[in-house]
Amino acid sequence: MNSPVDFAKMHGLGNDYVYVDGSQFPVDDAPALARWVSDRHFGVGSDGLIMVEPVSPGVDADVRMRMFNADGSEGMMCGNGIRCVAKFAVDRGISDRNPLRVETRRGVLEVAWRRGGHDGTVHEATVDMGPPILACARIPASIPGVSPAAAVIDHALDANFWRASGAPAGWEADAGLEPALTLVSMGNPHAVQRVDDVDTAPVLTQGPLIEHHPAFPRRVNAGFMQIVSRSLIRLRVYERGAGETLACGTGACAAVVAGIRQGWLDHKVDVQTHGGLLTIEWAGQPDSPVRMTGPATPVFEGTIDIPDDL
Repeated sequence: MNSPVDFAKMHGLGNDYVYVDGSQFPVDDAPALARWVSDRHFGVGSDGLIMVEPVSPGVDADVRMRMFNADGSEGMMCGNGIRCVAKFAVDRGISDRNPLRVETRRGVLEVAWRRGGHDGTVHEATVDMGPPILACARIPASIPGVSPAAAVIDHALDANFWRASGAPAGWEADAGLEPALTLVSMGNPHAVQRVDDVDTAPVLTQGPLIEHHPAFPRRVNAGFMQIVSRSLIRLRVYERGAGETLACGTGACAAVVAGIRQGWLDHKVDVQTHGGLLTIEWAGQPDSPVRMTGPATPVFEGTIDIPDDL
């Protein structure tokens, strides 16, 4: 017999997830459910599944967030998703604390939410994402010639890098690529490179090669950043386990951190994604938290019947 589960679909700048209240609808196999609901032809259609659950024993938080990509892999964090978790929890009366404390695999993060619109529901939030993770070994990554404790900043990628990725001989020359990566983790690992124009950047061809490169034992998100001014960038991200999405919150944070580290950007930057605008702030010190502000938008709610064999 199928098990009915209530859900909400929400998005942060087009980065859409299916949200389920795990306290009311516990799920035995969340990875399988994520793969099923994410299918845009046979499921609800999303970039993944986010379970909003009771906090773990001994953790001082209001709700717990578990995020699963469309391929079923569990992520450490989701910047767009955590804003929608705050909306989900507050609008449904799970908690009205402000800032809301959300348990994630990155740790407990605070989300300051704001109401708005005709119905007074939560429509925007600012997330304290914590300090960026910069040490190579903690990304995690293994880069020849870079010590595990060192940061990887504007590291040029030679032919050997592309050979290890499985790219055909001469691929980088044919593509006209001379990229360099800066590595930043916001709980999720990101490899950020600067490009002249994100519209023509090789996101869909180069993104998978970087994501699955053996230098990244847990895979990596590939970010392509175009600097418009010191306070504005354009960004596309090829996300591990999901492909290119319309926006990536942790990717926006990582790109701004990378740009500030190299002296290209100011400490408050608007990030234009295909899905819309995020505002990222970082003081520039390694122990300073990154703050991200953006919308949390409902799409629709419904009930799904989970197949017995899922």
